Amino acid sequence: MHIVFMNPQGNFDPADSYLTEHPDFGGQLIYVKELAQAMAQQGHKVDIVTRRIRDCSWPEFASNQDNYTNFKENLRILRFPCGGDLFLTKEKLWPHLPELIDAMLRFYKGALPDFISAHYADGGYGAALIQKKTGIPFSFTGHSLGAQKLDKMGTTADNWLSMEKRFKFSKRLAAERISMKYATKVMVSTKQERDEQYAHPLYASALDQLDETKFEVIPPGVNEKIFSRTATRTDDKLKQKLDNIFGSNGGPAILVSSRLDEKKNIIGVVQAYLKDTFLIEKSHLVLCFRGINNPATDIHKLSKEEQIVLQEILKIIEHGHIQKHVYFLNIGSQLELAATYRYFAQRGSVFALTSLYEPFGLAPLEAAATGLVPVVTKNGGPSEIFLDGSGLLVDPTSTKSISEGLKAGLKRHSELSQMAIQLVKEKYTWSQTANRYLYSINDAIYSKQKMDHMEQIKLNDKSLIKHYLTGISER
Repeated sequence: MHIVFMNPQGNFDPADSYLTEHPDFGGQLIYVKELAQAMAQQGHKVDIVTRRIRDCSWPEFASNQDNYTNFKENLRILRFPCGGDLFLTKEKLWPHLPELIDAMLRFYKGALPDFISAHYADGGYGAALIQKKTGIPFSFTGHSLGAQKLDKMGTTADNWLSMEKRFKFSKRLAAERISMKYATKVMVSTKQERDEQYAHPLYASALDQLDETKFEVIPPGVNEKIFSRTATRTDDKLKQKLDNIFGSNGGPAILVSSRLDEKKNIIGVVQAYLKDTFLIEKSHLVLCFRGINNPATDIHKLSKEEQIVLQEILKIIEHGHIQKHVYFLNIGSQLELAATYRYFAQRGSVFALTSLYEPFGLAPLEAAATGLVPVVTKNGGPSEIFLDGSGLLVDPTSTKSISEGLKAGLKRHSELSQMAIQLVKEKYTWSQTANRYLYSINDAIYSKQKMDHMEQIKLNDKSLIKHYLTGISER
């Protein structure tokens, strides 16, 4: 079977050069790469389709085609031009997506793929355009949805124009609604994602959220070759470096590793640490950010939004006089990240992800696989993942809740660590995820599902959003 993963803003390369360095390069890229590799491992022909960039700041994305090591036979990264050569943020990419689709179809000519696995709103929109032109069926995996972001960013009828200019909500939501309507299946990671995110009133006319046949609940997996208890050569290299920082017999740490995004609520963890004497006395606070060795000198490398978050973190640290307890680590790759996790797991440490909302929560599962205890937000996927109690759920809006969760994780490390490791082994591997995807894909292809008549596809839902916001303001 020939499967295409549609991810226009993916920016994939064999070395994962910028996997978490930019707000547009989040967990969805790891998801797509791992799932594509798991399918290729089973003998399927797989292409990851994304945008070509010829920009001196992003040299890894300049070639038309790449291959991952060990997958040269049946897994390709295909890059097609659209919107010029320079890097564009996802908000600026929307008008150029038809150009990418046309280039892709010229490339395949008469040898079209069997199925498209579309990811994020731009991927779903691209897949819908392809379906309209060729009839190729597609599935849609949203990862995160614009309606929730619109709400959480505080969008109102009064500030709507400025928020629209910044985030292009009308285009994103239109793309999501199109994707939901015409996809053979909507893939979600948890039942909660289906029941909460897709039940938003802005999607009501695009799909029946109660139609369980439209949805496939398939949790993502953990790369067991990287995230496990088994040490690698990278561990040996890092140990001496970390021992020099923390001491060869140092105590546990509270580990944070995520993007400097306001939604990730890293500030909440720092505040919880500052306000709890036990945490300060018994542990370090370790903040892992790619590209940041010294935050005071490296902050200029960040986007404006990231700088705001980091500045607030530094302010809390300085005013609380906890500089000697807080450490910044520059993590350059997944191998380094996994080795860092293992190093601190051996010291009885915890992993903190206290996002205001987390659609799934792959990062805490990766941490759990190495022996860290997950202390995670109760809002979103983690509440379903860690229902067995192997991870500690906290209220991200409550400093007390976060600090209590962190303390419990440190005190119960031995017990919870073993539980979390077992959870990952039993339920969350990429081979399991791939098998469930493939079953759904096969069903879509061979059942010859009738395709709905596709109307003219327009990326403009301004009137729908304004009506929604006006209704909220009048309540």
